Amino acid sequence: MRLHQLSVVRLILLLTFALLEQTASAQEQPNILFIFSDDHAPNAIGAFGSKINKTPHLDRIASEGAKFNNSFCANSICGPSRACILTGKHSHMNGFLRNGNRFDGTQLTFPKLMQNAGYQTAMLGKWHLSSDPTGFDYWEVLPGQGSYYNPDFIQMDGSRKRYHGYCTDLITDMALEWLKNRDGDKPFLMMCQHKAPHRNWAPHPRHFSLYKNEDVPEPATLHDDYSGRSSLLRQNEMSIRSHMRWAHDMKFHGDVLFPEHFGTSPGRNGEYGRMTDEQKATWDAQYEPENKAFIEKMKAGKLTDKEIISWKYQRYIKDYLRCIQAVDDGVGRLLKFLDDNDLAKNTVVIYSSDQGFYLGEHGWYDKRWMFEESLRMPFLIRWPGVIRPGTDAPALIQNIDYGPTFLEMAGAEVPAEMQGRSIVEVLKNNGRPTASWRDSIYYAYYENAAVHNVPVHDGVRSDRYKLMYYPRTREWNLFDLEKDPQEMRSFHDDPTYAKVLSGMQKRYHDLRDFYDVNSAVIPATRGDEVWWKERDRTLTANARNGKVELAFIGDSITQGWEGRGKNVWQKYYGDRNAINLGIGGDRTEHVIWRLTHGNLGKIKPKVAVLMIGTNNTGHFDQDPEEVAAGVERILEILGERLPKTKVLLLGIFPRGRDRLDSKRLNNIAINQIIRRFADKERVHYADIGDVFLEEDGHLPASIMPDALHLNEEGYERWANAIEPMLQELGGWE
Repeated sequence: MRLHQLSVVRLILLLTFALLEQTASAQEQPNILFIFSDDHAPNAIGAFGSKINKTPHLDRIASEGAKFNNSFCANSICGPSRACILTGKHSHMNGFLRNGNRFDGTQLTFPKLMQNAGYQTAMLGKWHLSSDPTGFDYWEVLPGQGSYYNPDFIQMDGSRKRYHGYCTDLITDMALEWLKNRDGDKPFLMMCQHKAPHRNWAPHPRHFSLYKNEDVPEPATLHDDYSGRSSLLRQNEMSIRSHMRWAHDMKFHGDVLFPEHFGTSPGRNGEYGRMTDEQKATWDAQYEPENKAFIEKMKAGKLTDKEIISWKYQRYIKDYLRCIQAVDDGVGRLLKFLDDNDLAKNTVVIYSSDQGFYLGEHGWYDKRWMFEESLRMPFLIRWPGVIRPGTDAPALIQNIDYGPTFLEMAGAEVPAEMQGRSIVEVLKNNGRPTASWRDSIYYAYYENAAVHNVPVHDGVRSDRYKLMYYPRTREWNLFDLEKDPQEMRSFHDDPTYAKVLSGMQKRYHDLRDFYDVNSAVIPATRGDEVWWKERDRTLTANARNGKVELAFIGDSITQGWEGRGKNVWQKYYGDRNAINLGIGGDRTEHVIWRLTHGNLGKIKPKVAVLMIGTNNTGHFDQDPEEVAAGVERILEILGERLPKTKVLLLGIFPRGRDRLDSKRLNNIAINQIIRRFADKERVHYADIGDVFLEEDGHLPASIMPDALHLNEEGYERWANAIEPMLQELGGWE
């Protein structure tokens, strides 16, 4: 009896301890206030050593917590950065590679997991992901980029509501209102996301007086000539010298008076158009006297080219900094609310931005490039009782780490599919990297042939070195951030850096493997090449004809049906309503782009002939499994968009003169994999390479003059080899 009583007591004690432990755990879940802005360069924050402005409230977060000097984005552009944060994944994994994509809100995101962990969640301000927010108990977001003056906000029911006032202040008001009315019994995650200081930098009138009678110091690299690095830098369209617009950026009214300095298009100032008459009057009182003085000097010929650039810089940087001041004001109001409501001790406060920004460095505004000014993003964090006040953190962190960090703070499990890592162990180590922490970060930018003409590129950055790779020119740039912190010279061709280059290239390839980066499956445009862009448009126009019965999809070998294969094409396919969707130089990733950006148009062919991949081999000697994955993705797209079309998948044709040519062997290895994609129902496979070869495996010049492209005889052999299969699949005779 006594033993039974002891057992009961022991059980009660165990249950009590378990309940107390669970209750204590729930009480220890900190609130998280995540304040986020757009395009805020660390160089414009006092805590990071700004010499051009003061940010007392942001500095308070740093002095009472930590600032991370090596905080980086994974893709320096607005929407993709946000997607990386929500998912904890790099862009190629979360599917949001460039602005204009649509975020798949059904995928796993940290706010959903925070809800599961018992948090009340809210998202207010700039969203910029096209789809509606998911994982939030409450949200109210700006459409697209949003507006500074009298902005509209999308409501949870899909309607839009216009507010009178200034966007930064309004977002702060909304955040405070939600905090006041939240469920006080639950921990909260509040994402307060500002539009500011995004272009076109429209300040609040209360900050017009800032820098009124003073010049903001110019950066040392304002007049960078881009020597010593990739020639692609000179092709940029984001320079203060040449690409700031008359009305949109510089706040002039009327027609462009000096097109040689401001371009021919004024660029509408949408903010001015939204203002009330009273707001316009206040605005004009600020800008018009300065504008008139500048115009008079220009007409009198009193300004040199260098002085004109300086005037543009001052107009730009002062407006930019004035916008930041309103953000800092809002941060102060939120911190005060936490203090006044006894929430500061159990609330983690974080300030960050989607990326950095060029404040005239290298002559630029905007972001995108992997140079420090846009790669680095601010990260300030206060966590009372965990982070030592005034911590100066050197560890390398990235925006893919935010979600995992919030989840660990909440006591929730971090999913294995998230590629980022929680920085909690670093925070508890005074911001220093632990023994197992990362030594470098991976970066990738995908928005090719878009605004500002910044090319696709990727790279790695360690604590000292940075390596960039530009696929367009297939060149490397290597920077020594200790000797050359402004990145004015690439050391990739310096013999004394040969070992560093080799080591960083090894790290580059290893990180790409670690993060499952496969360029063969990542949609890529070649729209920066004028001829490619024109042909792509032509193919899309041709595809608007829905009567197509036969489609050929591929690269230059397919495009060659219009050249050396023209007569053969007419002979075999002239009466089959055939379309040629081949573009010379294309790799699998380019075909993926084209098929998802118009090249399929309205066509519903009976049969599609696909042969692609030899340029993946020829350009990069890409791993066969990676190329095969690109081919598989194309087949998936065709299945999704043309479910009734039979696909004749051809093995990549042989190249090189002899059997042991390395690129031919790579193609053979690809073919060994892709033949397995045939299901003999929708997808059928054929390797017809032997019809081009002699018995000893030699590829004769009489068939392929350059050991890659067919002549007319080669196209005759191709057509003849697949004709029986086409007749069977398409029902032609």
